[in-house]
Amino acid sequence: MVITGAAGFIGSHLTDRLLADGHTVVGIDSFEDYYPRAIKEANLEGARANPAFTLHEANILELAAEAAPGSPKAGGAEGSALAALLRGCACVYHLAAQAGVRASWGSSFEVYTRNNVLATQQLLEACVAAGVPKVIYASSSSVYGDQDELPLREDMVPRPRSPYGVTKLAGEHLCVLYNANYELDTVSLRFFTVYGPRQRPDMAFDKFIRAMLEGREIVMYGDGTQTRDFTYVDDIVEGLVRAQKATPGAVMNLGGGNRVRLAEAIATLGEVLRVRPRLDVQPVESGDVLDTWADVSRAVELIGYRPTTKLADGMTQECAWVAGKRNAVQ
Repeated sequence: MVITGAAGFIGSHLTDRLLADGHTVVGIDSFEDYYPRAIKEANLEGARANPAFTLHEANILELAAEAAPGSPKAGGAEGSALAALLRGCACVYHLAAQAGVRASWGSSFEVYTRNNVLATQQLLEACVAAGVPKVIYASSSSVYGDQDELPLREDMVPRPRSPYGVTKLAGEHLCVLYNANYELDTVSLRFFTVYGPRQRPDMAFDKFIRAMLEGREIVMYGDGTQTRDFTYVDDIVEGLVRAQKATPGAVMNLGGGNRVRLAEAIATLGEVLRVRPRLDVQPVESGDVLDTWADVSRAVELIGYRPTTKLADGMTQECAWVAGKRNAVQ
């Protein structure tokens, strides 16, 4: 198995799961400076101790441009270092991406197009050249934008409201193209607001928990009535593993069945931490959608996906991690 973005939040959990299941795992991660490297290094502590895990610190685009050992100058996907790395693997999980809705505007969009669109296209080229039997692409609920009805279904016309959402949708379209034209078996999974231990420091729950533990106000964008379908990371990982058996070309939602108002989620975090949250209410930022709620019936039908983690239980796990493990690496 190959996992791009193996040192990240979801990627490291998937790495641990596949290793526990007895797979050999090759991780690729460029350790982008979007957040502190020490956090990503800590994410891989367990995996690095396992002889079945190998990590390549590299950028996908650099690997695609580099000639494989013993190959002449790389002039195409077949002779690239990336194709050589993928050759013989059973499945490629493409989780590497430039994350963040709010950071994707303005001049930063160049980074998003490079890391989310061009890197995906080059990876798919290398997968074709290497004869990879399965590619599972991590997409996002951001592709939907604001829709006229809920829950959100895969047959709805995507209307992303952020440049980030546009790049994730572009990645989906590339997967469809390579499936149709090269018979590359691709599956796209739309993740809905993933939370849990190892969550990135720019994500809402991590910020909220840290603020409450430190006695600071929580910055909340909007009036708190906006809703999200919160999905615990273990449920996402279960969906990723099950997606190995999905129909080629499938696009599926992976939600958690925990759709609540943001204000209610903050209140629940306060109950878990036994702290009364203090709010600093700010205007809604560009790109934020009003509501998300996943219809997961397609994933239930195709791969037997059934999220099981209740929001309060998942929050308890993340709170414990933020209070303990994260403090050790900052």
